[in-house]
Amino acid sequence: LHSRLLREGLFKDFAELWPERFNNKTNGVTQRRWLAACNPELGSLISKRIGDAWKTDLDELEGLKPFADDAEFQAKWRAVKHANKARLATDLEKRTGLSVSADMMFDVQVKRIHEYKRQLLNVLHAIHLYDRIRRGDGDGLVPRLIIIGGKAAPGYVMAKNIIKCINNVARVINRDPAMQDRLQLVFYPDYNVSAMEKICPAADLSEQVSTAGKEASGTGNMKFMMNGAITIGTLDGANVEIREAVGEENFFLFGNTVEEIEALRGNYNPQAIIDADPDFTRVMDLLQSGQFNHFEPGIFDTIIQSIKEPADLWMTAADFRSFIDAQEAAGAAYKDEAHWTRMSILNTAHSGRFSTDRTMRDYNDDIWKLGAIPEE
Repeated sequence: LHSRLLREGLFKDFAELWPERFNNKTNGVTQRRWLAACNPELGSLISKRIGDAWKTDLDELEGLKPFADDAEFQAKWRAVKHANKARLATDLEKRTGLSVSADMMFDVQVKRIHEYKRQLLNVLHAIHLYDRIRRGDGDGLVPRLIIIGGKAAPGYVMAKNIIKCINNVARVINRDPAMQDRLQLVFYPDYNVSAMEKICPAADLSEQVSTAGKEASGTGNMKFMMNGAITIGTLDGANVEIREAVGEENFFLFGNTVEEIEALRGNYNPQAIIDADPDFTRVMDLLQSGQFNHFEPGIFDTIIQSIKEPADLWMTAADFRSFIDAQEAAGAAYKDEAHWTRMSILNTAHSGRFSTDRTMRDYNDDIWKLGAIPEE
């Protein structure tokens, strides 16, 4: 996707002159660190069932597919996930003082804080769930812990405003007795790669919600997939290939495509979108009312303005309704334990193409053309 965008846009002249010089290689992650080392219980469970050749040939994980519907294997898979969630819950309580239950859905978005990655869309969903529960419309909702983590660049004021917004919304939600065991939101402090080694084995739902056409190819979505999390995401970056690999029935898709985003530019009217959607209207009313900033009037004005701005590059409002609907579908799927576990196993089983081993082979086959070094 992004190679095409570069050929058609930024490097159009060069691509017309030397089309043969343009190619792309999907990056990857190493399963030695991002499964075997960071999730040893799951790695051991996999090896007992299909052997450990997957550590050097990740395509071997496809051997898990026949066990996706095996009730005994599913139970062991769930037990590993629950233990990883309990471990992360202990870490969260130590870091934040927030007590969370490992029985909740762990809905995770950890990455750099940036407008295009749309942590803001995730916060709007949290406010929507909060509003539903407060209005007595939350009986059908799955208990959910939303974890957001990441760092902002030193001079990126809007990113820091978004972090402030996440923390303020979290404070209100987590102090409300009506949210007890139903909804919690936490900003993971001082997020880093070592923290990811604890977080990705525990994630149930992987948030990959960037505006289509903006994410070249992050690797967090690959780490989550490899550890059995199910992705909710747009057709952006490696999400496109993850969905192709695992099948659309094992991926929660939402949002406008690159082409639809481009078609909206110039006649984008976020206020009309908000006015036409009662859920969105209530969310914005809460955000604008001071519900989350009683003693800091005006502190979220820039965030509110960015959502309503017709020139908003990230088109947060345009994808709100689709995101809410996809989250509803994810919550419903999570309630079916066997179905969710099947999806989880299949995500791991189809993660073979996202190994750095494959990336290096692709580079070598197409560009470097180096011979193998014989083993001594």
